[in-house]
Amino acid sequence: MAGTDLTPRPEHHFTFGLWTVGNRGRDPFGHEVRPAIDPVDAVHRLADLGAYGVNLHDDDLVPHGASASERDAIVARFRRALDDTGMCVPMATTNLFSLPVFKEGAFCANDPAVRRFALAKTLDAIDLGVELGARTYVMWGGREGTECDAAKDVRLALDRYKEAVDTCCAYVRDQGHDLRFALEPKPNEPRGDMYLPTVGHALAFVNELEWPEMVGLNPEFAHETMSGLSFNHAVAQCLWHDKLFHIDLNAQRIGKFDQDFRFGSEGVRDAFYTVKLLEDSGWDGMRHFDAHPYRTEDADGVWDFALGCMRTYLVLAAAARRFRTDPEIAAALEAAGAPQLASPTMPDGADAAAIASLRTERFDETALAARGYANERLDQLVTELLLGVR
Repeated sequence: MAGTDLTPRPEHHFTFGLWTVGNRGRDPFGHEVRPAIDPVDAVHRLADLGAYGVNLHDDDLVPHGASASERDAIVARFRRALDDTGMCVPMATTNLFSLPVFKEGAFCANDPAVRRFALAKTLDAIDLGVELGARTYVMWGGREGTECDAAKDVRLALDRYKEAVDTCCAYVRDQGHDLRFALEPKPNEPRGDMYLPTVGHALAFVNELEWPEMVGLNPEFAHETMSGLSFNHAVAQCLWHDKLFHIDLNAQRIGKFDQDFRFGSEGVRDAFYTVKLLEDSGWDGMRHFDAHPYRTEDADGVWDFALGCMRTYLVLAAAARRFRTDPEIAAALEAAGAPQLASPTMPDGADAAAIASLRTERFDETALAARGYANERLDQLVTELLLGVR
């Protein structure tokens, strides 16, 4: 798409986690390959690339076990970097998965003392996030699940999960914080089976909470794709429920371990439809990249990775604009009957008279069955659009 401006700017609302650009390339089979990045340096480098903000786990910024004075000094230094660059912290979260104490779970651990520790750590981290300006708090239950199903009653585990989320909501209400929560589903890894594995599970869970209006979702491209689901459809479902509170953009191959590749490096069609959905809907949230540079990269490659995530989003956003103005695509959409989906099936409502009228209506089943929907033509046009020949 020659002539398209691919320069990221703060108004695009691109954000990265400290843990994303700060990922040092460690995997289950190899140690770190890159030096640690100072969070202040990450803020400056991301600002230089045109990002809007940076997000964080509590331990990404303040090492676990730091004293109160150490914590305050670290936060003040980080705050100065934000002020100097104009960067924001739109979202914060808690690391409830790395410490050995969470090996059996955090909010859903069998041991009440572990659960209370997890809650206390989360409330401290909420204070940190609010102090830095966060208005969204993501909850990923990294250790909430099982390998041995005999060891945990799932129904009781969900009771404890609800209790923890309700407690966090109660705390935020009591403190008067302008903060809402976003649950992040994931089907597996690091546990054998995870609780709230998909967007559908998480949406159902939210309905059972004490203050469901405070809790939405943070769907992630990789997590839905791992289980063979459509991320685009998951995001659409969240939007339909008015529960898309945050989003994690990356890339993933179906059936693989959690790869967290650079956005658009895999699954470009689903990435396109996701970007198109976000742009067409006018969703005003952050475009957050929860991805990691390849282990092959040195320090310079980290910033190539970050820039690549943002440029790919802008490429796909430009493709979405071209989709809306391409006359052949418009004709194919008409042939597919896409505009008709906006027409109510029961335009006069569903009262007794309308239902009675429906039951006396006559349908030409042969003609309806014979109709073609031109999906092959439409799909090919989208392919050509993404390949840059339209």
